[in-house]
Amino acid sequence: MKRKQTKTRTCTQLLDTFYANLRTTRVEKLAFSGVGNRDVYNITAPFRYNGEEVIMGRVEERDSEFSQVFFFTCENEVWSPRAHTHTYNLQDPFYSIINGELIVGGVEVITDPDEPEKIMSWVTQFYRGFNIDSLCHFSSGPGTMKDIRLIELTDGRVGVFTRPQGIRGGRGKIGFTIIPSLDELNEQTFIDAEVFQDQFVPSEWGGANEAHLLKNGHVGVLGHIACFDTIDNKHYYSIVFSLNPETKETSPIKIIAARSDFPIGPGKRPDLKDVIFSGGLIRFGTGRAILSVGVSDAEAYHIDIPDPFDEYE
Repeated sequence: MKRKQTKTRTCTQLLDTFYANLRTTRVEKLAFSGVGNRDVYNITAPFRYNGEEVIMGRVEERDSEFSQVFFFTCENEVWSPRAHTHTYNLQDPFYSIINGELIVGGVEVITDPDEPEKIMSWVTQFYRGFNIDSLCHFSSGPGTMKDIRLIELTDGRVGVFTRPQGIRGGRGKIGFTIIPSLDELNEQTFIDAEVFQDQFVPSEWGGANEAHLLKNGHVGVLGHIACFDTIDNKHYYSIVFSLNPETKETSPIKIIAARSDFPIGPGKRPDLKDVIFSGGLIRFGTGRAILSVGVSDAEAYHIDIPDPFDEYE
């Protein structure tokens, strides 16, 4: 079936719709300990492991791009590094459950051997296992490709979201393909994925951050859309859309959260003041959901919002 074509809307047009719709929200800033003076941001949604609630977070000095990913657990409303758990030299963590197995990943920064502080590229790395303390590396994405995400589909196959740039993706477009199993997750899989050409205008970009299997077998995609303004400040917004994995038909993108939803706070740099990064979504089946976000590349928040996937089911 041919994909339904929709008129591509800019960040500004999507924001006009977002602000025109009244909604109720509640925000909570997450408190962290055990990481010194480093910032924790770009967190995942919480997930359960052996009876514990766990999140992953990007831990980083304010003036550096070199980060670690920690697993955190919560006690007395403070998130602390999980005891005796490996950390990863990665950015922007994510997770999914495929056939009962925990899949985690993040972005590895590749530096110049002669200038260790100079970032040359980045690679998404994937780890798998049934024990959070003994995950094994099993796949890597292509160079410079971030925002690769996995989801187990209704029939057990694995949906793969990609984000090529350059000739196929411009500043960054979302791609999708299906593989029979995790054993087929390789660089060619990422390169061959179909790219959705009608989601972002050429001057803007976006990516998938988390995927949810909906009741009707479609996939609800949580992601981000981003743009520059006239003085090269970045603007990032949380978005969602629905995908029919068989036909590749997608619903129009909609913004579900913006930096203005959160209190004024610190930022990593002035050009990142208006940035939020979608980390994950917990749905409660009550019409409400909790969105986990990184804010201004310096803080982590939970925000209670209307469930954005309800309309797709």
